[in-house]
Amino acid sequence: MRHSLASLLLLAAFPASGLAQDLEDNSDLQRSSDHSVQIAPYIEAAQVVTAEFEPGDDVVTYSRVAAGVDAGFGGRYSQGSLSLRYERRIGYSDSVADVDTLSGIARTSMALAGPNVTFEAGGLASRTRVEGNGATSLGAFGGDDASTSQVYSVYAGPSVQTQAGIARVSGSYRLGYTRVESPDAVQLFPGREPADIFDDSITHNAALRAEIAPDAMLPVGLGVSAGWNRQDVSNLDQRIDDSYISADVTVPLSPNVALVASVGYEDVEISSRDALRDVNDLPVIGRDGRYVTDTSAPRQIAYQTDGLIWDVGVMWRPSRRTAFEVHVGRRYGSTTYYGSLLYAPNSNSSLNVSVYDNLNSFGGQIMGALGDLGTDFDAFRNPATGDLGGCVLGVAGDNCALARLGSVRSTVFRSRGVAITYGAETQRTSWGVGAGYDRRSFIAGEDTVLAATDGLVDENYWAAAYASRRLDRRSQISTGASATLFDGGFNNDGTSIGYSINFAYNRNLIDRLTGTAAVSLDGITREDLPDYQAASALVGLRYTF
Repeated sequence: MRHSLASLLLLAAFPASGLAQDLEDNSDLQRSSDHSVQIAPYIEAAQVVTAEFEPGDDVVTYSRVAAGVDAGFGGRYSQGSLSLRYERRIGYSDSVADVDTLSGIARTSMALAGPNVTFEAGGLASRTRVEGNGATSLGAFGGDDASTSQVYSVYAGPSVQTQAGIARVSGSYRLGYTRVESPDAVQLFPGREPADIFDDSITHNAALRAEIAPDAMLPVGLGVSAGWNRQDVSNLDQRIDDSYISADVTVPLSPNVALVASVGYEDVEISSRDALRDVNDLPVIGRDGRYVTDTSAPRQIAYQTDGLIWDVGVMWRPSRRTAFEVHVGRRYGSTTYYGSLLYAPNSNSSLNVSVYDNLNSFGGQIMGALGDLGTDFDAFRNPATGDLGGCVLGVAGDNCALARLGSVRSTVFRSRGVAITYGAETQRTSWGVGAGYDRRSFIAGEDTVLAATDGLVDENYWAAAYASRRLDRRSQISTGASATLFDGGFNNDGTSIGYSINFAYNRNLIDRLTGTAAVSLDGITREDLPDYQAASALVGLRYTF
């Protein structure tokens, strides 16, 4: 929400041509001149061999059949990308279970009434592995064991902007839903209780702003903003309710630099209910492994603050393709820092840096990550497993936003961190890298079963890279790698490192029929549990209609 406000202030500081629109025209709307729709449904069959190196030495073989569609469209003011896949794994022994998997990612921006009224939407379905300390990342390290879960998330809502006299008025609303299926079992650190795994949540985000550009009425720009963030988490009926209103002034110092300052009022409340207790006053755990909420118990306040908020910042626009801003202020009852750097040297490459500070839940985190993606991308999947990863292939937006999911604990948190991504493409090559750090301080009521998590901190370091190159008219190679280092703060959970490396060669055998050979190495290293490592090899055929 604060990042969106800063971007709007940037428009007020530099109204001539508008950097935000320039960047959008050169990045997010790459397909805008194509006016094209591309739909590629396919069917696929493959044979896979997986060798486990740690903790066992088992080798299994199974078949995989899949059907899916990759699609994208671009118009004057609308664009979107979609990758959806259904997969059936067929095992040949009791050690390999038959598994059905649905995975997909989508992001779109559609004009409803010219460029001033748009409908934004995004969605995700993906496998993930859940550790005993709550650590997770997209793509299931370790295959389909009992710790594998499924994540679903979707959001949608309108955005409107118009001119009212000399004032520019804009607003947006987003409604999101996220669900995590409960894993059958989680490997626990000795003597420790499992993390309370997130179930589902509904998220509301709304923003409204009116602004007058510098020199339209005064030498400085003026603005008024209001916002609302409401997240309802099913686990123990947790709730984030955050609303604010603020006024700001933008002071241009030169054609490229402006100062901005804002002051306002914010009201934040985080609350929940306690777990149902049995006759021994122990919390009741349901069949899904989550605490059962005592709906008759009164709502308890975990965190509450209201009063003055403020920030000051500097914005710099040295060219139409570069924007930098940094802010410091007070929010959520303490000092806050945030900022961003957007650099698009040409229409085929983009650097994005974001420093953030917000109140969130796991559901809100995914919804925000989907919103950070560009609308013009190709999904990047592990060729051996078919799983989505934390990155997509594209130039615009934060293309590795989903790599920073971190912990799947149900407890709400304050999230602070930094994310850096760079993506580029040429006629034959696409590649990108991303890295970041996320720090979550959990917030829970002192008289609830989650009280032990209040104030604890989880830290997540992540990095990801991908590349794809067309060798000739018939063949292409691709590779991807990712790693996460998770340091859990609950009962000294210790660190865990998950990693994945893959490589694939694709060759067009005849018209519409493509052969694939791929290898991958996946694993996770933990302090107090056995490490896991396995390699897979695949040969397969895909027919694209």
